[in-house]
Amino acid sequence: MADQKIINKLGKSFTMLCATFIILTTLSIIIFIASKGLSTFIIDGASIGNFLFTTVWRPDAPKSEGGPFIGALPFIAGSVAVSLLALILITPFSIGVAIFMSEISPGWGRKILQPIIEVFVGIPSVVYGWIGLSVMVPFIRNHIGGLGFSLLAGAIVLAIMIFPTIASVSTDSLQTLSKDIREASLALGATRWQTIRMVLLPAALPGILTGVVLGLARAFGEALAVQMVIGNAVRMPDSLLKPMHTMTSIITMEMSNTVMGTVWNDALWSIALLLMLISFMFIMLIRLIESRRAAR
Repeated sequence: MADQKIINKLGKSFTMLCATFIILTTLSIIIFIASKGLSTFIIDGASIGNFLFTTVWRPDAPKSEGGPFIGALPFIAGSVAVSLLALILITPFSIGVAIFMSEISPGWGRKILQPIIEVFVGIPSVVYGWIGLSVMVPFIRNHIGGLGFSLLAGAIVLAIMIFPTIASVSTDSLQTLSKDIREASLALGATRWQTIRMVLLPAALPGILTGVVLGLARAFGEALAVQMVIGNAVRMPDSLLKPMHTMTSIITMEMSNTVMGTVWNDALWSIALLLMLISFMFIMLIRLIESRRAAR
């Protein structure tokens, strides 16, 4: 009995230690990124308004020319544009796959499609980027127009990457619905498609929205695959066929070329801080959707 109490205390202490370590690690990362990102405005004296709403990115420009210029709006707009376009392209397809797996052919359909979706999850992002660079970019250049490196190429690659997230969560949301809902709708004379469209999809909407937000968060934070196909040009996303930058791509490309403590380096950390805040916003949005789902 005494030995069992000791084991229980050790187990409780170990789990508390692990939980404390995770909390401290998370807080350390937040404090570090915040301290580095805020240096742009506190130490370097840059304006938050200029950082968020101007389009000129020349952090190495000398003061004699009015610099440095750290307008991050092209990167913010680029991330928003490529993520939303990827979401628009893949969401209907993902929900269609989820409906097929859970309602139309839940037996063999799930046995075939589930392993395929798991394969998509396991593919590294660099492989997606390489395939996009080798196949998608030449296809766009030869058959659609432009250089190939473009917003469209980045959105297509991202759409493929976030497909398993949206499809899996949507499938789980549909399958957790009570069978009574389906049977009641069919008993009232509704067809299977009417039941899916007018009963099941509205009932599973909070879960589907959770999958969509998770996919959007994945798209917003993706760096390597997008960087390989998007062209990496500092410009506003004014065309589907022109190159551009995202917040993640500018960080990965320029961070290693800057000196710690310079305005350029601090500005990149500020973009990283903004990206972290946007990630927190996605987490809060998911929590809000889940709380409303639980309330129902």
